[in-house]
Amino acid sequence: MNDNIINAQVGDFTDRTVVDPDGDKVGTVFDVYLDQDTDQPEWLAVSTGMFGTKISFVPLQGVRFDSEGNVVVAYPKQLVKDAPRADADGALSEDEERDLYTHYGRPYMTADTSDAMPSASTAPTREVRADDHASMVRAEEELSIDKHRQEAGRVKLRKWVETENVQVTVPVERQMARIVREPVRDGDASAVGEFVEGEEEIVLSEEVVDVTKHVVAKERIGLETETVTEQVAVNETVRRERVEVDGDVDTIDGDETGAGR
Repeated sequence: MNDNIINAQVGDFTDRTVVDPDGDKVGTVFDVYLDQDTDQPEWLAVSTGMFGTKISFVPLQGVRFDSEGNVVVAYPKQLVKDAPRADADGALSEDEERDLYTHYGRPYMTADTSDAMPSASTAPTREVRADDHASMVRAEEELSIDKHRQEAGRVKLRKWVETENVQVTVPVERQMARIVREPVRDGDASAVGEFVEGEEEIVLSEEVVDVTKHVVAKERIGLETETVTEQVAVNETVRRERVEVDGDVDTIDGDETGAGR
């Protein structure tokens, strides 16, 4: 991105999403800082952190807009977040700017030294290039537990007829004849007469047991289901990929990225 384009779009940077060359979100543009010597846009102040409460500074050099209007910086996300902290008070001090230049591997130039050639004793600087990147996706298995219903058994309700003997004692009445003798009272004219032959009879009766049968409903018997919940232990194995680095690993602030994961 050349200086003319930067000057024309300084106001368009604010509140835009910042991503690194891999498309990972870094944060949101909080402000654009100018170089105090050249008065040209030099730094992006980016709100980072979980709630955007931290400000990280990243060079404006090499930035571009992607198709979604995000600001793409030339440095990896972690390098930006590990940048030295500086107060977002609208200007960077000389010491703060020097620390930032060193962090991003760029030579620090001032108005007095911008035209001077670096001496032989100057320590070599390391340039972090966006294309110096290698990565792999680490995956692992996770248990996905579901339930389905299946037949566990059947219960039938069946009835049949069985015969049993029932003995019941029932009281019955019957008449019996007995002889009753009593003296004839004096003056009973019916007792006086000729001798005659004859006979008299009475009818005796008795109760006889009559048995009939009929069907009577006694109770209703049915089936119903109920659900009982119990705990079932699930024991299964899962596979997990691990990544290790084999060879010389350069570190950024002492962090060997990806080692042993």
